[in-house]
Parts: sequence; C-alpha cells; structure tokens
Amino acid sequence: MAKLKLTYFDIDGGRAEPARIAFSIGGIKFEDNRFGFDKFSAVKPTTPLGQVPTLTIDDRQITQCNAINRFAAKLAGLYPASDVNSLVCDEVMDIVEECTHKLVATFGLEGEALQVARTKLAEGAFTNALKLLNKRIVEQGGLYICENRLTIADLKVFVWVHALNSGILDHIPTDLVDLVAPQVHEHYQRVAESPGVIEYYAKR
Repeated sequence: MAKLKLTYFDIDGGRAEPARIAFSIGGIKFEDNRFGFDKFSAVKPTTPLGQVPTLTIDDRQITQCNAINRFAAKLAGLYPASDVNSLVCDEVMDIVEECTHKLVATFGLEGEALQVARTKLAEGAFTNALKLLNKRIVEQGGLYICENRLTIADLKVFVWVHALNSGILDHIPTDLVDLVAPQVHEHYQRVAESPGVIEYYAKR
C-alpha cells in the first residue's frame, strides 16, 4: 500500500474532514498532517495550486478536495458502485463544495457587509442547496444520499451541516437546516450517530 499523507488545517471540519473520516472508517492508514492557520503562508508554496487539502501518495501530491474524497471513499468502500448512484454522489459533493466556495468568499468581510452577505447566502444559495439535498434524501428512501447506506456524499453533507448548525458562522441561523430541510437535519443526526463517525471523533 502506498504511503498516504493528507495535509490540511488543524480543525475538525472543513474540506479535508470527509476524507479523514472515510480513511478512518475504512481502516486506511494515513498521516493526518495538520497545521495551524498561522503556518499556511509556509505551506502554501509547497502545494500545486497554493491551496489545501492535498493528498500525497508516496511522493506524488494531489489537489482538489472532492477528487481526494472520491479516492478515500473508493479505498474505504464508501463510493457507490453504479454509474447513476456515482453521479448522484458527485452531484451532492459538488453542491456542498459550491456552497463552501460562496461561504469562503465572505471571509474577511466585517460588520454590515458580512451580515448582508451571510444573510443573502442563508436565504438564497444555502436554502436552495439544502432543499435539493432534502429532495435527494427523500428520493432514496429518507435515510442516506444513495444506495441506502453511508457514502462519502453523506460525510460531505454531514461536515457542512455541522458547520451551519454550530453557531461559528456569524449571521447563519443555527436552525436553518432544521427549518428548510428537515430530512437533512435528521440525516445529520443519523450520520453523527453512525459507529464509524463516533469512533473517528472518539479518537480525536
């Protein structure tokens, strides 16, 4: 087995968290290379595009979080087998990633500008995305995103919803998910209570 090193900020969340959890669930050995935000200026020039996460496989460094997620999921048995379910899985991961890009664009804003931008996200892009995710869960029987089992798409949604619910994002209502996407809210709780996720965070 190749040597794996996943590099990302030292936070329990964000773009690397789904892959971290997937590796853990699958029993895949990897180096969880975490660093503080103050170290990013030193890490940035060592990455292919000046961004993280990256996954180093032996001496080959790979970028793009959803590509890394899919790789981790395939190793861990958390990626759908059929073409259609793979498409749904990828769609959901990209929906969440698009919302993450929009959220990151508000970083650095302050005061009224931040409030206006975050309120617009909550009432617009985030609500629209959550409603579509709610629909996808209902279409699949109400439990998971696809195949009626835990996949990397569920982990991606779980990590994003955790951030929305947490209160750490100013001007994003902590009850947004519950109000506009009740099935997503239940899905979040279901994933949080799954044995592999519990075990991962117990180790943290």
